Amino acid sequence: MALRAGDQGQVAMNGLKEKVLTLDTMNQCVRRVEYAVRGPIMLRALELEQELRQGMKKPFTEVIRANIGDAQAMGQKPITFMRQVLALCVDPELLSSPHFPKDAKRRAERILQACGGHSLGAYSVSSGIQLIREDVAQYIERRDGGIPSDPNNIFLSTGASDAIVTVLKLLVAGEGRTRTGVLIPIPQYPLYSATLAELDAAQVNYYLDEEHAWALDVSELRRALVQARDRCRPRALCVINPGNPTGQVQTRECIEAVIRFAFEERLFLLADEVYQDNVYAEGSQFHSFKKVLTEMGPPYAAQQELASFHSVSKGYMGECGFRGGYVEVVNMDAAVQRQMLKLMSVRLCPPVPGQALLHTAVSPPQPSDPSFAQFQAERQAVLAELAAKAKLTEQIFSEAPGIRCNPVQGAMYSFPRVQLPPRAVQRAQDDHSAPHGEAAGPAGEAESVPRQVHPRVLLRPSGDCADQAKPAGPPWESPCPGPWEFLGPSGLALVA
Repeated sequence: MALRAGDQGQVAMNGLKEKVLTLDTMNQCVRRVEYAVRGPIMLRALELEQELRQGMKKPFTEVIRANIGDAQAMGQKPITFMRQVLALCVDPELLSSPHFPKDAKRRAERILQACGGHSLGAYSVSSGIQLIREDVAQYIERRDGGIPSDPNNIFLSTGASDAIVTVLKLLVAGEGRTRTGVLIPIPQYPLYSATLAELDAAQVNYYLDEEHAWALDVSELRRALVQARDRCRPRALCVINPGNPTGQVQTRECIEAVIRFAFEERLFLLADEVYQDNVYAEGSQFHSFKKVLTEMGPPYAAQQELASFHSVSKGYMGECGFRGGYVEVVNMDAAVQRQMLKLMSVRLCPPVPGQALLHTAVSPPQPSDPSFAQFQAERQAVLAELAAKAKLTEQIFSEAPGIRCNPVQGAMYSFPRVQLPPRAVQRAQDDHSAPHGEAAGPAGEAESVPRQVHPRVLLRPSGDCADQAKPAGPPWESPCPGPWEFLGPSGLALVA
């Protein structure tokens, strides 16, 4: 808050200055950003871990973080070939070591030859190393059954997230009722809502159909679009396939319907396809938007604008920390594409080690290579374990009283429904922890509840109450004032 004129002299006498940057003077769009993946429940998890380290008595011994898809943090082992190539690139002296297979050495030498100064520590061009963009294009062609991919339409990025933000920056324009609206799925990955808030764009929610395994319904897209036109100008449609956090895999028929809808309504399509390697359910299959769009032929194939995203952070790779990814653009205006390159140039280039890892993902060992058998075995083992965990998660949730979970068809997450009793809903409304008030539910829902429920409402008593007998009823009916922790199996605190 600005100082009153009469106070300025006193401030000067005391040698105090008003801070230039305060909550009132900072960018208010940033204040509106919410990112639940690392929000207040995550902070509570850190507190719990610290309390356990200090020896504080709890009815559990470990905290499992279920807030983010960080595979290697949860014990997934890196793929040997990928790490071997990266190690050789980082320390070229290892190229003379007998402990690395010949095909890994050849890959490392090939990547280093494409780097400035033959070093992974040099900047690359802003769109990424040309050789690796060519490798990505060849990967896309193989994946899509020979449909051509142009390396000049591929931009490497700092994970898929950075590429998504870049494309959204290009799309956002206007003010008031003319500002850009972006249709995003609900439930959603919070990157989208956070980025739209930061860019002061309009978030247009369309709701996935939980009763039909989180299916995407074009009639729901149309409802969301029509209602949004009263407050913004919808210009883009985001689809996450396989779904994050809902785990559904879109059918080809659904993708075709979405493309027709986007074409008719003049919407730019964003296809988040980061989990394309993670498909588990029998009868489910990944279809890329690029492939379906191309096979639909004219007028769609020649005109519908599309950006599709992929990453080494998920799949079987799990290499989140190296931040490697790409975006392929289709039918983007050439002048806008040059502006996209300019925007990426401001950040110089994506991490070069991440680019090297991306190369190994899109260009894996071939059957004649020494590393092929081990690579295939490790890849299949990771995917099989993820599929087993998806089935186990669904089973455990479905057996728990008051919880219902759809089958996990793909990706790395399940999105269960927790049935809150009326008193728990009332407690959530009393706490009113959602900073922007209550969020409207799907079309036809008569009563809304706060979109964030305070952890105290859902969690079992701990601390001083931990030594007391556990109440027979749910935690919100316990006489203990809290705080509360949700107890999972084997004495674990699950923080999601």
